[in-house]
Amino acid sequence: MSQLQNPRKWRYTWETLSHLSTLKLFLFNPDVKPATQCRTLKVDLRFEESLLLVTWEEEILVEGFVGNSLRVPIPKVLIQVDSPLDFKATEDHIEVKLVLVLPVDHPLVANFNSVLNLSDEGSAEVSDSFQPLSIDSDIKHLLSGNAMDFYCKNCSYKLTKTPLRSFVEMPSFDWREVADNWFGTCCCSFGGISEILVKKYANSYSSVKGICLYDATCVVVSKDDISGYVFPDSLEGNEKYVQESGLASEECVTESGIDPQNGRSEGLCCGTDERDRTANGDDKPSCIPAVSILDDEVNGRHSFPHASLCTSLSGLDLSENMVKEDGSSSNDHSHCCMEKTSFIQSLEDCMEKTSSENQELTNNFKLLKDQRSVLNGSLGNGFMVRTSNLSKNVEWIEFPCSQCSHIVGAYPSMHNGHAPLDGGIRFFKCYISSNLPAGGVGDVFRKHSLERMFANQLIESANEELSFRTVVRDLKTNSPMLQIVLLNTNAWCCSGFCVETGGATGPISKTNLQAVVKVLFSDGRNTTEAQSRMLEEWVTKKQAHEVYMLAHQIEELSESLRSAQGKIPFSCSFMPGLTLSSLER
Repeated sequence: MSQLQNPRKWRYTWETLSHLSTLKLFLFNPDVKPATQCRTLKVDLRFEESLLLVTWEEEILVEGFVGNSLRVPIPKVLIQVDSPLDFKATEDHIEVKLVLVLPVDHPLVANFNSVLNLSDEGSAEVSDSFQPLSIDSDIKHLLSGNAMDFYCKNCSYKLTKTPLRSFVEMPSFDWREVADNWFGTCCCSFGGISEILVKKYANSYSSVKGICLYDATCVVVSKDDISGYVFPDSLEGNEKYVQESGLASEECVTESGIDPQNGRSEGLCCGTDERDRTANGDDKPSCIPAVSILDDEVNGRHSFPHASLCTSLSGLDLSENMVKEDGSSSNDHSHCCMEKTSFIQSLEDCMEKTSSENQELTNNFKLLKDQRSVLNGSLGNGFMVRTSNLSKNVEWIEFPCSQCSHIVGAYPSMHNGHAPLDGGIRFFKCYISSNLPAGGVGDVFRKHSLERMFANQLIESANEELSFRTVVRDLKTNSPMLQIVLLNTNAWCCSGFCVETGGATGPISKTNLQAVVKVLFSDGRNTTEAQSRMLEEWVTKKQAHEVYMLAHQIEELSESLRSAQGKIPFSCSFMPGLTLSSLER
């Protein structure tokens, strides 16, 4: 059999742009030169079979001219049947052009399957391929009121202990700037309101057990809701973060009545205790420690210093040896009750004031420990970190599935081995499912993939930064890993291998167009020092937008770009220094 007679070596790729009414076909085999080997090329449109029949003759030394044919499936589009076909054979591929009635993203085309009364399953599949990712769709499902567990998409292991019912949208990364622009930053007038809102904001968006935060690329689950994973004590890491960030010194924390060693808040209420005087060896009044509310507040309880104060009051004799301001003794029973009442009232006022101060100090300390990073901007979702979210004191740790060790997310930490800085694990939507089986109709994240999420974030960043040039850096080493240039954000394509001919007739497997982003890219992971220096100069000269990702995600993304590169003939994809490729949108 001739090499050309094996259709499985022939790849087809359909491509169109949203603003053009032309559908282009690339048909190629890396071992064949169509311009010289494919003679008498013919293309026949079999509209009733939804296929394109491509035939030609090949000259074989022994057998002479041998006929060959390929059957290429046509995607669901509206084609002008009476329009002449335009085709040609080039050095490394066969190119065919079809004229469309309407552009592929026209609303009538989007509802094409509904008009044809296709099955619900087929309609849903086609609708998914035509609809780009949208957080509005996720919100609709997450806020439906149904409890939801999260599973590893790779092995179906349940990642959450109990179903989650409360879902809150994550704030925008520039929320602090918005607050300052709205209320102002001066210390008077609205500046105070802005600071109050900032503190309330930080408390409202902390990772709390039972509450799930979400954005376009991830869901943030509290570490207390994670199944099969034990986190180390995060107190040491949090205190280190506070100290290294310059947010609070040990002296400041100690003066506030907070012990930096155990994180307990000591409320001070003056009184006299015989046991304290004996232990101290002097007659100076001692201070009665109030019960810490820091540890209890974590469990949803609030303890106040009344109990310890009442215990200390039992050591005081309020009826004897009390000296009044005029020098008379409290043994004067005409004034005893009045003096007792006044003293007790003063102590109660002190208790109330101390309780309020303890509450405020404790809340401030917790804000420093867990949420202070939020005050200067969100830590981000870990999927694609912007320059404004970077911090030299924060390290992003990849979070693996406990069952299969496949990466399912990440979390910010002070250093490797410590618990999440803000108590939250970021599960990337491309690695988890909300129902079993993964990718089924009931899975909220069935449409999410790494390249689709990256492409949408890339477009969003390009629109905000007004730049179509992007460099992806390693989040840990800061080294440039990928150089990407956006060419077209509204392209559509599908690809596959041609089917066997062998005289077979009838319908063949269907194919659907997928929204893609056409890009030029360069893999900078194995570049020389000189090439890296040139890339840095390109970033500076072109004012390229910089984003940061984890090494595992960059590796997977690079593989997707290289794989998509093979869907286009070499003559159409290669450019000096950069390569043409695409990402699903």
